[in-house]
This record gives sequence, C-alpha cells and structure tokens, in this order.
Amino acid sequence: MSAEAAGQGPRDPLRIGNASGFYGDRHTAVRDMLTGGPLDVLTGDYLAELTMLILGRDRLKDPDRGYAKTFLKQMEECLGEAMDRGVRIVANAGGLNPAGLAEQLRELAERLGLDVRVAHVEGDDLGPRFREALTAHAYLGGFGIAEALRAGADLVVTGRVTDAALVTGPAAAHFGWGPGDHDRLAGAVVAGHILECGTQATGGNYAFFRELDPARMTHPGFPLAELHADGSCVITKHDGTGGVVDVGTVTAQLLYETSGARYAGPDVTARLDTVRLTQEGPDRVRVDGVRGEAPPPTLKAGLTRVGGHRNEVVFVLTGLDVDAKADLVRAQIEDALDRAKSRPAEVRWELARTDRADAPTEETASALLRLVVRDRDADVVGRALSGAAIELALGSYPGFHVTAPPGKGTPYGVFEAVHVDATSVRQVAVTPDGLRVAIPAAAAAGGGTRELADVEPPDLPEPLAYERTRRVPLGTVAGARSGDKGGDANVGVWVRTDDAWRWLAHHLTVDEFRRLLPESRELQVTRHLLPNLRALNFHVEGILGAGVASQARFDPQAKGLGEWLRARHLDIPEVLL
Repeated sequence: MSAEAAGQGPRDPLRIGNASGFYGDRHTAVRDMLTGGPLDVLTGDYLAELTMLILGRDRLKDPDRGYAKTFLKQMEECLGEAMDRGVRIVANAGGLNPAGLAEQLRELAERLGLDVRVAHVEGDDLGPRFREALTAHAYLGGFGIAEALRAGADLVVTGRVTDAALVTGPAAAHFGWGPGDHDRLAGAVVAGHILECGTQATGGNYAFFRELDPARMTHPGFPLAELHADGSCVITKHDGTGGVVDVGTVTAQLLYETSGARYAGPDVTARLDTVRLTQEGPDRVRVDGVRGEAPPPTLKAGLTRVGGHRNEVVFVLTGLDVDAKADLVRAQIEDALDRAKSRPAEVRWELARTDRADAPTEETASALLRLVVRDRDADVVGRALSGAAIELALGSYPGFHVTAPPGKGTPYGVFEAVHVDATSVRQVAVTPDGLRVAIPAAAAAGGGTRELADVEPPDLPEPLAYERTRRVPLGTVAGARSGDKGGDANVGVWVRTDDAWRWLAHHLTVDEFRRLLPESRELQVTRHLLPNLRALNFHVEGILGAGVASQARFDPQAKGLGEWLRARHLDIPEVLL
C-alpha cells in the first residue's frame, strides 16, 4: 500500500530506477538496483522494434511464449528481495503476451512461497486490424499501469507501451495525477526518456568518454530518478556504483531517438525545448521547467512482417591493387547472378578500405568487399550466391578468401509505423484480483484533442565573432548521439559552452550536414534547434530503409551515425579550440 493510500500523503520524491534498456541487457542489474540503495519502483524496458519481430517469431513456434524470458529468470532470482524491500516492479517484458507472463509470474511466486500481487496491462495488440503483419501493436500510455498500481499490484507487466510510460504510470498512481496534468506528466515523460536506455544516462556510449575516469566506466551503474509531485526530478544513481551522471550524459540521452520541440506520446506531448538541466552536485542533475501539451488524438503503432530473405558474403582483398581486385570479383559475381535461373531482386556492394600501405599485419593490409543480396525467395539468395562465390575460390583475384562461406538465405524483417485513432484502442488493466478495468485514452479522459499550433522556431543566437579557424574534426567541440526510428534516424549534436553554441547554430546547417554525411544528400533532412540544451537535432528520413530488422545498411540502427559526423573535418574557430 502506498503512503498516499494509508492517508499519509504521497512521498516526495518518488525514487524510480531502471534495470534494463533492452532485451539482453545486464542480467544482474535487477539485483544491483534492489540492493544498491533506496528505491520505490524498479522499471525495465525490454522491447524495441527488432525485439517485437524476435518475439513474434518465438510466438509462431510456441503460442504460449512471446514475452521476455530473461525477465522471468530475473524475477526467480530477485522477486523475494523486491518484496522484502517494498519495491514495486513495472516492466514491459510481457511483449506480445503480457497475460501469459503474468500467469508465469504468479506460478513462480507460489513456488517461491511469496505473496505477490501481479497485474498486467493489455489492449495494445492490433493484430485483427493488420492481419498481414507478424506483429501489430499500439504504443500505450501509463494510465493502465497507474490503475494496476492503485489496485495494489506489487508487480505489473505490460505489452507494448511507450518507454516513458514505465515512469508516467507509477508517478500518476503515486501523486494522483490525471490526464489533464500536462506539465507534471511531461516532466515524468522526460524522466522516463532519460532512464529508458539504462547506462546511456550514466556515461555509456558517451561522446566525451575520454574525459571520464576509466575506473568509473568499467561497470557503470544504472540510473534512477527522484521524481517530485510537480514533475521535476533529479537524475542520479546509487552511491558507490560506477558511471557518471552529469549535464552532458543527460543531454546525450535526451537527444537520443527524439526529434523536434514536441515529443508526442499517448499521455502527453512533452516540450523538449522547455527542459532545463542543472548540475546539482556530484552525479546529480536536476531536470525542471518541462511544459506539457495535450497528447495527439492518434496512437503510434508498430507493424513488423517478414520482408523476404537475405544473404551476404564478405570478400577479403589483401595488399596491392585493392580496387582492381574488387572490380574483378564484382564482375565475376554479377555475371554468375545474371546467368542464374533467377537473379536476386536487390544486389548491393560496399567496399570498406580498412587496409593501409606497408602494413605490419595481414589483417591491417586487407580491405573488405561486402555483398548483400535480397529476394522474396530464399533459394534465390541462397544457392545462387553461395554457388557463385564458392566456385570462384581458385579463379579470381590473388589471395582470394572470404570471412565466412555464404550459407542459406535468412529471413529479414520490415518495420512500419502507422497511426490509429486513440479512442479505438481499448487499453485494459487486469488487476491482481482479476478485475478488468478499461482505461480511456488520455485525450478522451481530459488530455484534450485540440489541434496544437506550430511551434515557433527559436531565434538564433548572435553569431560568434572570430578571425582564424583550424581544420579539425567536429567532435573536437561537439558531442553527438544518434539512433533509429523505423526507417528514419536522428542525430543529436550538442556543445557545452555558449560561444560554441553561437558557432554551431549558425554553421551546422542542413546543407552542411548533408555535405559532411554524403549518405544523406538525397534524403529529407530536418533540423531542429533546442537552445536550452545548446543542441541541434537532425531527422534523416529513409536512411535505414525498412528499419533495423531489414539490415539495409552497414549500421542498421544508426548507432554510429553521430560518431561519423563528429569525425568529419571542418573549419572550426580557433577561439573554441
């Protein structure tokens, strides 16, 4: 029972921690977070676009599966600890089958001799509407979680909810927020977005990692938020754990997989251009000032399906005449594919010049020529490619070999985002007592469905005055973090001083971005300014094809896109160096 339910008023702050950023994250994080310090709620994010495809294929093999099996193992090891400490657990590990996972958890608790009140949230499955899809799930908000917690649940598992819902739900239950509390909910959304990727908020994958103490980064701790009733919070971590929490690490995570000023979700639209970050102390960053607006009248839904089959082979080109060797084997393979019974629908070559002149090792003297083929028919990309490649073993360029022999074609997935009327999705909280409580869409329950006016673009700062420049990598002065959203990618770029912001805001235009990253030249690129964060966020449409599961490019989730941008050289004012 919460303090509020006991008549004491809600505790402030509410301490919400994270123990998983993806399906496969650090297994021991649940125990580490439970035993590392005080906590009220522990959350775990197990779902991503690729994960839904994986779970969909699991469910095809066994209809009783479709959830994150590792979560069940973690609960077997740690559920007693959570109950002893009075920590509630909220996770989206239910995936495609939250009811099935909830039942497994009840059986687990009974075997362990624990009195655990388990609830789950469902209603996200839109399979009957999209029968051609392997999986079709709406991104639900946090009010189903809130209802389950208000009903006394110790453990809540969900299907597809937004990552931030794992925080907005417990916060709404604890503080008594309703759908109209836009600013408070928006603050919780921002807190949830910072927490959702685990150690990315505590120094993981951080652009300026060389400035951090290596001893602290060997085993970074997971983050937690001290959330207040007004929606503000402090991002921190348990004392004595590794990693770093500072304005830079929090800024980087805020920019991850976001876009412009508005961050729309099913509970509220958070205004990222209002976020203020303040270093309150060691490993403590205050987040406040967040404003919220009505949620949109539609919910995002993610569809996955099998797009076809793919195969690949990587030819190793060693020593001299790399380009000529690549031309020869490319011509030989193309000829073989043309003569095959059926040519693959898509054939893609990429030469990576990883070689160097006069190299001290064979590996550093070698370049990699990667061939990827795709087709609806597995045989077309399997036998046709493997036969063509293997038959060249003694008849192609000198030093011919491959990193691995090509095998059978393997299926690849396609992700598609659609939007559905929020009021047409019936979110249901199934309480520990088995009651099924319908949760109205936030927009219909007080969130509002009004059409929001366009956000006025912020004024540019005064240009930086400077005389001399030096040609150096952008990353000398700027950090970046990038990620995927379906077939699109975002690249957030930020700087740490006002003078650097005055230069960046004027210099890193869309045209300059396209020049630095030629892969984006023919694509739609939109630039968003976030002056409070001294940041620009670039949205690049279509660079990832049909999403991560389609593996359309070398870096299918655009994780390294920002680091590529930071490595590009340009003329930077010497006063910033």
